[in-house]
Amino acid sequence: MRATRKDQGEQFTLAGLARRLFVGELKLTDFRNYASAKLELDERPVVLVGDNGSGKTNLLEAVSLLTSGHGLRARPYAELCRKEGAGGFAVAARVMSRHGEVEIGTGIPFGTREDVTGRSVRIAGKNESAGALGEYVPLVWLIPAMDGLFAGPASERRRFLDRLVVTVDPLMRRPLSRYERAMRQRNRLFQLSEYSRALFEGLEQQMAEAGTAIAAARVDAIARLAGLIERTRLAQGEGPFPHAVLALEGTLEAGVGSRPATEIEDAFRLVLEQGRERDRAASRALEGPHLSDLIVTHGPKNAPAAHCSSGEQKALLIGLVLAKAELIREVSGVSPLVLLDEVAAHLDQARREALFAEILRLEVQAWMTGTDQELFAPLTQKAQNFVVNRGKIGT
Repeated sequence: MRATRKDQGEQFTLAGLARRLFVGELKLTDFRNYASAKLELDERPVVLVGDNGSGKTNLLEAVSLLTSGHGLRARPYAELCRKEGAGGFAVAARVMSRHGEVEIGTGIPFGTREDVTGRSVRIAGKNESAGALGEYVPLVWLIPAMDGLFAGPASERRRFLDRLVVTVDPLMRRPLSRYERAMRQRNRLFQLSEYSRALFEGLEQQMAEAGTAIAAARVDAIARLAGLIERTRLAQGEGPFPHAVLALEGTLEAGVGSRPATEIEDAFRLVLEQGRERDRAASRALEGPHLSDLIVTHGPKNAPAAHCSSGEQKALLIGLVLAKAELIREVSGVSPLVLLDEVAAHLDQARREALFAEILRLEVQAWMTGTDQELFAPLTQKAQNFVVNRGKIGT
């Protein structure tokens, strides 16, 4: 890479680029409705315009696979294969990451038609686990399916929260996986009518250790995010996107900060032990961090987010996602990728312009979709603009 580059009349230094995260090249093979596709990019925001069903969101979904997890729609991997293809798919990218430029590839083997539970990942030419991607590509997204986040089930808010947790600290993926695995195994013992005390005690000890680590990480992440939101509000006043007041509701989370971790562990292990027969009747654990909730309040109205109008909830959610992106930049030193699917269409002109201004201020490569190019007019000279039409990408 050259020491400097000039683009749209602006000078970018190599040192400046090294602090920014962006996809420099994206290649797809047999992914969704793309037989093959290739995008050459720089660090500016990316605008994808096209009719509904043309493949815009599919591109965002491909980018979302550059980080850990199952992607923004969390679909089975077999569903990501092109219907007319032979099975399998591949997503490859050249990314300027927090560790410098790196080649990332992921997918499932070509010829695969049945569902698979995992995907292959290569980072810098080496086979890695999908979890390793979180070290290279922090990423946040906002898609229409999240519009019901505040009024929907607590499980959706936990997923939103835990994505923040693992983005702030990628190592937290291990306790989250360990807790989920131990809990599933314990539930399986109930289904098998197993009564072995030693088996239950081993799994409950794992749940207690991992659950305490999860609770502590959640409390820390929310404290950081709430602190950033409050500092921003005090410094800049109430902006176009209302500020959120955040709290955690959960037995383990309530004890963090006031009790030693070992004491929380022991208490939770005892809860699991004493509640074993009750859990057996339910065939699942009725206590633990898998039931915790993120409580969000509309700050200016001092009202539960779930009770606000759909427009107020949308504005609150956008503000929360932007704050999440800024926190990641503050913690890691690099701004995350931001994926925004069909967001601009639901905002008035003032809020659209405020959103674009915030994207530029955060120096994020935001990938945005829409059906109307005019909605992105304020960004035309500051973004990379593409037209998507039935699996074909043009400018």
